[in-house]
Amino acid sequence: MNRTARVERTTSETTLTVEVDLDGTGKGDIHTGVGFYDHMLTSLSKHSGIDLTVRADGDLHIDAHHTVEDVAIALGQAFAEALGDKRGITRYGDATIPMDEVLVQAAVDLSGRPYFVHAEPEGMTPMIGPDYPTSLTKHVLESFAFNARISLHVRVLYAGRDAHHIVEGQFKALARALRAAVALDPRITDVPSTKGAL
Repeated sequence: MNRTARVERTTSETTLTVEVDLDGTGKGDIHTGVGFYDHMLTSLSKHSGIDLTVRADGDLHIDAHHTVEDVAIALGQAFAEALGDKRGITRYGDATIPMDEVLVQAAVDLSGRPYFVHAEPEGMTPMIGPDYPTSLTKHVLESFAFNARISLHVRVLYAGRDAHHIVEGQFKALARALRAAVALDPRITDVPSTKGAL
């Protein structure tokens, strides 16, 4: 079974390529031009065990929004394509991840029905580094969930002062939840749904 995909996306704002291998070793090769986002996607790859390659050239002279959003869209599309018919997958995954003073929970259902629930503290530092607005995290996760056609719940259970830890905890929790959900279950030979399709 070859669970890989490549998505190319070109708009007036960005040109990018995303490649995923669901059965990789967590190798990330990420270049978006947004340093903190590269760090988060590298962490997502590492902790999910999903190989991820991203090349993005966006209108960063305006801000990071278009680049960050379009990468999340393409990543979701590539993830959905790589899953194929979802035969034999575990389907559900959840993880609760500590990131120093922060605790984050993520739960996913690779259901084919996009849904997104998100809870993080308000009033975080508006920027992480010179180019990543913290408000983009919710948008990234939502764009990924809807384009991957999954149900995703992410909750920051408690947090301290550090926005970097709050955001990184969310990406790591998502990674571990995805790792569990995409895993092949040797007891399942068909699609894990009473409907017969996901």
